[in-house]
Amino acid sequence: MERVIFYIIAVIMIVFAVAAVSNRKMLRSVIYLLFVLVGVAGIFFLIDYNFLAAVQLTVYAGGIIVLMIFSVLLVHHIELELEVAKPLKQVITAITCLIGIGVVLSTIYTHNFNVVENDKLTTTADVGSKMLSYEAGGFILPFEVISILLLAAMVGAIIIAKGKKLVNKTKD
Repeated sequence: MERVIFYIIAVIMIVFAVAAVSNRKMLRSVIYLLFVLVGVAGIFFLIDYNFLAAVQLTVYAGGIIVLMIFSVLLVHHIELELEVAKPLKQVITAITCLIGIGVVLSTIYTHNFNVVENDKLTTTADVGSKMLSYEAGGFILPFEVISILLLAAMVGAIIIAKGKKLVNKTKD
């Protein structure tokens, strides 16, 4: 049953991923990306990584998609139609994708992936203490760098959205 659910989620993710990159309307592409990210969370739930699934839903499907929707709405390009790539670029992209699929499939089928038994149970408290640890193997520095990066992205989105209004005020 798990295999059937995995294939259903995988097909849904592939369909929405193709729709996200092939749709010319920006807001629809962001919504399709939301479904792909929810599908990734579904796969995390399926393999019993509940903490990662919750983080995927809250940070990516929640926060990042909301930030992207606000960026689209702030810039007033809600109905912006993206340009269609030239046929030569489409052919080059298709060839590159096929080469990438070939590399991934050849890697999967030529390597022997061994299942490693995990006898150590990691709790959410362990993950939280590791995230806020200053010791070796702690993740406080990357955690803070990511928060500064997200803050810079939000400030950049606001500056881009208000760019014309700021220029007009300085000229008057």
